Amino acid sequence: MSILIQPLITEKLTRLQEMHQQYAFEVARNSTKPQIRKAIEERYPEVKVARVNTMLVPSKPKGRFTKSGFVSGRSRVWKKAIITLKEGEIDLFGEI
Repeated sequence: MSILIQPLITEKLTRLQEMHQQYAFEVARNSTKPQIRKAIEERYPEVKVARVNTMLVPSKPKGRFTKSGFVSGRSRVWKKAIITLKEGEIDLFGEI
């Protein structure tokens, strides 16, 4: 299983990329900070990682009304990693 699942792209994270050289990725829940650092440096060989911060995004209640009544559920728990770079730049849109 891959450690890096997908890059996260939002308005707030785009500002972090421009101002602080920080990038966000959805990563596997059981991955550690050294594993994430190694995966980033292998996938993007032109960058050097300065710091890795991780957080577990908690589950939230979700629900919707359907013909058969209210359907309730919860979103999944996932792990987010914020990567700060020493040098280099990651081109997230070059892979599209």
